[in-house]
Amino acid sequence: MFEKLKKHWQIESNFQLILILIVFSITGSASAWVSKPFVEWFGLNDEIMPTWLFTILRLILIFPIYNVILLVVGTIFGQFKFFWAFEKKMFSRFAPKKKVAEEV
Repeated sequence: MFEKLKKHWQIESNFQLILILIVFSITGSASAWVSKPFVEWFGLNDEIMPTWLFTILRLILIFPIYNVILLVVGTIFGQFKFFWAFEKKMFSRFAPKKKVAEEV
């Protein structure tokens, strides 16, 4: 399993893989924790709206927080280059696909 991840992420060492996994772990927990005050500030809670809507709105709010924290924590662990490439690849998936002009 680790060899597949190393190959997919184009990394060489097990140490770098461990650092990357630690960063993902910290970032996931931290983004959920940090987003709580923002959710409260916006006045969102599951008592005034359906739980499904609250969940969707919270996930939308967590997304940018997660991405910022990912870069910060990745930098602290010396993996900025990896996570910057990871972010660019992730955001490129949201961009509209360019159509190739067909020759007539």
